Amino acid sequence: MEKNSTPPDRQSSAHNGRVRPTYPAAVYLCLFDGDRILLQRRAGTGYRDGELSLPAGHIEPGESATAALLREAREEIGLALGPDQVRLALVQHGRADGDAYIDFFFAAALPAGAVPVIGEPEKASELVWAPLRALPGDVIPVIRHGIEALERGESYTEYGW
Repeated sequence: MEKNSTPPDRQSSAHNGRVRPTYPAAVYLCLFDGDRILLQRRAGTGYRDGELSLPAGHIEPGESATAALLREAREEIGLALGPDQVRLALVQHGRADGDAYIDFFFAAALPAGAVPVIGEPEKASELVWAPLRALPGDVIPVIRHGIEALERGESYTEYGW
């Protein structure tokens, strides 16, 4: 059998006789403590290791975007957030590093008394609270674009097209 050589952003699936494009979807947690945002330094993943990103992950089959976000918050930073503590703040259709994604950026305030921890030390080496208006220079560009769009009050943005 021949391997599918179609780029991920051009793959499609059949549905009711129609062919439609499919894109991977991911969720991102913009966790705020006042005017600071929580970032984590990637490590051991093979993708942009050493750079800063947000707590994030892919939406699994059968999982809603909100459920994926809450799961990732528990797994990656040890926070048990409820659906009433997060809100969808931005959708980004991004194309970076050869892949196209639909990204859902959720916003949440750090709950009183909560302390984020590195929940997956094999994937992250450090948590960093950064000023929202002065992000570190090593934030992954597609993530920086999303955070800055959110900061401007946008609800939808595109990157890399």
